[in-house]
Amino acid sequence: MTKQKATLIGGTAILMWSLLALFTIGSAPVPPLLLNAICFGIGGMIGLAWTARQGFGVLRGVSWKVYAFGIIGLFGYHLLYFTAFRLSPTAETGLIAYLWPLFIVLFSGFLPGERLRAPHVIGALIAFSGAAMIVLGRGGEASGSSLGMGLAFLCSLTWASYSILSRRLGAVPTESVTVFCLATAALSVISHLALEETVWPVSPLGWAAVLALGIGPVGAAFFTWDIGMKRGDIQLLGVASYAAPLLSTLALVAAGIAKPTWTIALAALLIAGGAALAARASARKG
Repeated sequence: MTKQKATLIGGTAILMWSLLALFTIGSAPVPPLLLNAICFGIGGMIGLAWTARQGFGVLRGVSWKVYAFGIIGLFGYHLLYFTAFRLSPTAETGLIAYLWPLFIVLFSGFLPGERLRAPHVIGALIAFSGAAMIVLGRGGEASGSSLGMGLAFLCSLTWASYSILSRRLGAVPTESVTVFCLATAALSVISHLALEETVWPVSPLGWAAVLALGIGPVGAAFFTWDIGMKRGDIQLLGVASYAAPLLSTLALVAAGIAKPTWTIALAALLIAGGAALAARASARKG
C-alpha cells in the first residue's frame, strides 16, 4: 500500500467523525457509556467480519501488550472525554479536547524517519484557530470546573499518544483493532451499569442513529485511522483532522439543527489554508 493511498484511507476517518455530532444528537436520550458500549460492539462485529476474511490466526500473533495499549487508548480516551464534559460542559472544554491534532503534528517529529517542518506546525496552528472559532461559537454552560478542563487536556493527550504510538506498531495488523473495540465495549458495559441509568432510543430514527454511529464514527473510523497512522502521512492527517469540527457543523446546518454564519465561512478558510500549507510541506518532504 502506498503512503498516498494510506493517507486517503486515514482521511475517511475524519469524514466519518464529522458525522459524530449529528448522529449523537439523533441517538438521544441514550447515556454516553451505554452508547459507547453499543457502538463499539457494532464496530467490533464489523472487525470480526473483516478479520474472518484474513483468518483469526492473525490475532493470535499479537502481543498482549499491544492489546492493552489499544484498549487503554480507545476506552481511556472516551471515558476521559465523557467525564470532562459532564464536569465542565463548556465550549472551552471542547476546544481543549480538540488539541489532539496539534499534538499529533508536534509529536510526529519524534518518530523514526519523520521530519517535522515549520509549515506543518504553522499549518496546524492556523487550522486550530479555525477549529477554535467553530468550537467556541457553539457555546455551552457559562462556567465549568478546572477538573473537567484538566481531564479534557488528558483526553487530547491520550488520543494523540494513541495515534502516534500506532505508528511504532506498524507491523501489527489493523485487524487487532477488532479486539480493541470489543474490549472497549465490554468495559463500557461495566462502567454503564455502575454509573448510568439504562435508557434506550425512543424511536426508529434513534436506533438508526445508534446503528450509523457504530458503523461509521465509532466503528469503521478506528480501522481506517489505524491504517492512516501506520502507513500514511501523519503530519498531513493531523492538520486535516481540524476539518472534522467544520464538517460536523456543516452537517448540522444541512440537517437544520444549526444556522449558517460568517464565522463558519472564515473558519473554513483558515482550516483549508492550514491544511494546504501542511500538504505543500508534505509534498516537498516526499
